[in-house]
Amino acid sequence: MKLTKSGIDALTCPPGKRDVMFSDSEVTGFAVRVNATGSKTFLFNYRFAGKPRRLVLGKYGELTLAQARKLAETARGRVLAGGDPVGEKKAQAHAYQAQIAEQAAQASANALTLDVLIDRWLAGALRDRAASYRRDAPQRIRYALPDFLERPAHSITQPEVQARLDDIAEQHPTTARRLHAYGRAMYGWAVKRSLVSENPFAGAIVEGREVSRDRALTDLELGAYWRASGLLPYPFGPLFRLLALTLQRRSEVAGMKWDEIAPDLSTWTVPAERSKNGKAHIVHLSAPAQQVMAGLLRHTDPKTGAISPYVFTSTGRTPVSGFSAAVKRLEALMIEERTGHPTTSQKIREKKPSALQAQEGWRLHDLRRTGVTVMARLGIGPHVADRVLNHTEGTIKGVAAVYQRHEFLRERAAALDTWAAYVLNVADGVELEPTVGKVIVLKR
Repeated sequence: MKLTKSGIDALTCPPGKRDVMFSDSEVTGFAVRVNATGSKTFLFNYRFAGKPRRLVLGKYGELTLAQARKLAETARGRVLAGGDPVGEKKAQAHAYQAQIAEQAAQASANALTLDVLIDRWLAGALRDRAASYRRDAPQRIRYALPDFLERPAHSITQPEVQARLDDIAEQHPTTARRLHAYGRAMYGWAVKRSLVSENPFAGAIVEGREVSRDRALTDLELGAYWRASGLLPYPFGPLFRLLALTLQRRSEVAGMKWDEIAPDLSTWTVPAERSKNGKAHIVHLSAPAQQVMAGLLRHTDPKTGAISPYVFTSTGRTPVSGFSAAVKRLEALMIEERTGHPTTSQKIREKKPSALQAQEGWRLHDLRRTGVTVMARLGIGPHVADRVLNHTEGTIKGVAAVYQRHEFLRERAAALDTWAAYVLNVADGVELEPTVGKVIVLKR
């Protein structure tokens, strides 16, 4: 039948049938399907590659008869030209869906800025890492790459990373190597999780190799350090002395809290969240260390009046800071003792910490190496010295390390007692003769 509007309006589905199709006599393949509910749909039927095909043109009401017939004529033209309207429609739908998915993926990738990636890395891969690594790695990346933080992480290129590493390495090669290691680890994790496709740090290089420091203070320097620290007021004077007596890391001593100290001042427990290896560490406090602790007062927050939890604090609310100025003063006092020429406050302010340390050639961290070196000379076992420094991967390795869980607490206490006696003796100008198992005091 020739399909007309009045004719389509009058069409119904015979009783007992789900639907019925009526073909148009003017355009071959054009038809309207009427189902039992009264819904009417325009169709175009054709054959492609010997198989019947049916193209849905649209519902009657949404399309007029004239519009549907025109669509059918266009589809017939494509069929006569060798086309497949149904296949083309599916391809277009798939292409559109792919485009939408690509746009969504691109939007998601762009939303993953470097700053967000650092947070994801911290919450994921770094979740079980040592507290010091969790703190240091994100801080170094953010500090070194401030201009990249708001950029999509995938947009950062290897040449950009290399240029930044080169700039940093000119003045601070060790910092550049740390940044390279942290960035490469973070992006490597992100690549494995398909967050980014490439690791811009993987192909970057930092010239040269890292040379481990081997600087240890001489007895004269150690004695000068102890005497000079005694001239400094709270908080740095006693803090510097505890650094020497306990051989713990600067950040750990600076962040010491009163509730970490035993009531009798015999031990200090560095909590897992503040230790570099993420494990709680018991530090024996020798008699000189206990004397330092006994001379300290509890401080309060000047604003609230609340008692500060920190042993060393300037504000009452946060651990002590400002080590650069304090180290300059300590260095100046040591230089004064050696040269006999007082260093004025103005000269101290004019000197950069790097210049002062270059004159002396040592750093606070070298105290740890100094202590272990002396312990070896005094016959203290390296496995005990490792435990004193909270080095879990030290002289005991391999299978033995797996089964060796003894903490050597008694031996560590004896080692720190011996070391403290050594410090006080060299500070008093007494020379110690290294002997296995004991210390013989010799007058100069």
